Amino acid sequence: MDARLNLFGSPASGKVLKALISADRAVSGSGLPEATQELVKIRASQINGCGFCTDMHTKDALAAGETPLRLHLVAAWREATVFTDAERAALELAEQGTRIADAAGGVTDEAWANAAEHYDEEQLAALVGLIAVINAFNRMNVIVRQPAGDYRPGQFG
Repeated sequence: MDARLNLFGSPASGKVLKALISADRAVSGSGLPEATQELVKIRASQINGCGFCTDMHTKDALAAGETPLRLHLVAAWREATVFTDAERAALELAEQGTRIADAAGGVTDEAWANAAEHYDEEQLAALVGLIAVINAFNRMNVIVRQPAGDYRPGQFG
């Protein structure tokens, strides 16, 4: 299976990817726990049906020491006992932020307040940015049908 468009070979998409990567790096140095960042990226990617990003972030999380058990349970995080309350709050915010079109009111006050109990303002800003950035990456990859399965941890530096 080939992608409809080579996102890495197009000058226009290359500029967009460069900007998104820069935004992702800003989040990486924010103080938001790395494990939380990967869990959020995986969950948003699952919701959006982005195989490429699900593959990438699952493998990156494993390489960083995340357990297979937790990764297998990301999609069922509500019923799983392996996530902290803070991670659960981040996953809820990620789900609601990813499914904005599905809810007339967008992200609920309850989900925001729950996240605010666990993260300071800087971490919340990073979490919001992370959710926005992973959704942008997901949409690009889904639109061009970027194939999944061949990613190697650290492949993009």
